[in-house]
Amino acid sequence: MSEARKKRPFKSSGIVDFPKKYVVLDLETTGLSPEWDSIIEIGAIKVENDVIVETFEQLINPGFEISDFIQNLTGITNEMLSSQPSISDVLPDIESFVENNIIVGHNVNFDINFLYDNFEYYMNKPFTNGFIDTMRISRKVLPGLDHYRLTDIVYELGIEGSNFHRALSDCEYTYKCYETMKALIEVDFGGYDQFKRQFGNNYYEKLDLTVLKPDTETFDNTHPLYNKVCVFTGTLEKYSRQQAAQIVVNLGGSCGNNVTAKTNFLILGNNAYCSTIKDGKSTKQKKAEAYKLKGQDIEIISESVFYDMINGD
Repeated sequence: MSEARKKRPFKSSGIVDFPKKYVVLDLETTGLSPEWDSIIEIGAIKVENDVIVETFEQLINPGFEISDFIQNLTGITNEMLSSQPSISDVLPDIESFVENNIIVGHNVNFDINFLYDNFEYYMNKPFTNGFIDTMRISRKVLPGLDHYRLTDIVYELGIEGSNFHRALSDCEYTYKCYETMKALIEVDFGGYDQFKRQFGNNYYEKLDLTVLKPDTETFDNTHPLYNKVCVFTGTLEKYSRQQAAQIVVNLGGSCGNNVTAKTNFLILGNNAYCSTIKDGKSTKQKKAEAYKLKGQDIEIISESVFYDMINGD
């Protein structure tokens, strides 16, 4: 089953909350797709009363050699992994560590999907912990940034750091960012309750982009997105998917949830492509390419080209 259609019926919901007790989690993987890629490191930090009380760190042998790209990105080498346990041996340990705690992470939906699928495959049970995404919180606390990667948030908040893309160190950065943003929220937003009211109850429930309505009645019918159908794949860096889709609708276009014969533009998130994903392409991209080969009026564009289009550059 392709990742785009993967069903995770027992997966919990993403929430915006500020518990005193939680577990920060981060994974390093061989790529972006739980279907094709493998976990090579798990890091976790247990927090009680806003203080770190325990840590978990484990390298994992994926059963094959990892690419030069992943080795250079993470600093994890094939030699480091050769003597490490398999994911099936590690999952019971991470289950014991996280217990029923809320999971906190940056772009954590990615990590949750990997854990869910591995728990389901190796342990015959789903991973059901609720989760909080610090990326989503940072978009509201720190508006106007060009990107919302963990490195961007760390630097914007004045947190010292250099060792990124290792699971435990990224957990430590996420913990510091989360606690720092909590302090800012109490001052700048009048408290947690006021802040939470600005969000819907379930951020990660499936967005139906087809129902979005424009915020204007005036359109420029010469704009390249006017009367065009756009679909997104991958994670956008500058906007949430709903925000980007709303821009399209406000320009007189419309958005679809999946690539169809009516799709005119497929916009690739900046991390939709990774050479370690099979064929280097998402399911939506493969489908769009198939339509294009048949003569369909569809273009596949990068996130940066999309921004040039909406800004008129």
